[in-house]
Amino acid sequence: MRLKGKVILISGAGSGIGKSTSLLFAREGAIVIVNDLDDTNGRQTVKEISEFDGEATFIQADVTHVDSVKEMVEQIINQYGRIDVLFNNAGISGVGQLHEVDLDEWDKVMNVNIKGVFMLSKYVLHYMMESKSGSIINMSSCIAEIGLANRASYAASKGAVLALTKSMQVDYASYNIRINALLPGTILTPFVESYLKNSYDDPEKAIEGIKRRQLSGELGRPVDVANAALFLASDESKFMMGSPLYIDGGVVFGKDA
Repeated sequence: MRLKGKVILISGAGSGIGKSTSLLFAREGAIVIVNDLDDTNGRQTVKEISEFDGEATFIQADVTHVDSVKEMVEQIINQYGRIDVLFNNAGISGVGQLHEVDLDEWDKVMNVNIKGVFMLSKYVLHYMMESKSGSIINMSSCIAEIGLANRASYAASKGAVLALTKSMQVDYASYNIRINALLPGTILTPFVESYLKNSYDDPEKAIEGIKRRQLSGELGRPVDVANAALFLASDESKFMMGSPLYIDGGVVFGKDA
């Protein structure tokens, strides 16, 4: 019960990493606020948590819309009185070289991946500052550290998340608020599976290519990232501040001979 009694808000919690993290956090004793734009998926996550008597609430909200974010945060505060941990997990992919990227697509990726982190953090931080405690986990990516073909918008957004994480930590350390970032490699989620199907003529061949660039020789699983998020959400990581945590199968720092 490493998170016993902690009130934790997780965005993008209806599927993939967000769902896996929600289930794990609930098993570890957290009160999980499941946020997602997809009502069906979000409620399914809550249902699965209730099946093992975990505590969870679903709130449908768009992390890019200020009124939606403010209403969600206020609802949580009114019901529970605090938010101990915020996991900024919601995100979308962007594909294409810079000269190919449509302007609307660029804005969409930036809105969800970086503005969403800004918006949720902005309105949660006020209450964490009052209580002089809290942990914020931002979802970056190992792509923030490496070059990868055809990912201009996605790489830019995740690089921005990492830079924002470090700057936030400097500003809020005096309030006893920790802000850290997760940098996963390629994780086999429904999101990634859909991307591979839509982007490659032979998705299986694409998966094999991705495996070869990771020293592990395998794709990561949502629970791999959830376990890292658990560490950052728990008091066990109390001396980690402004840090990137890599869960990438050896992409960034390894190279097979």
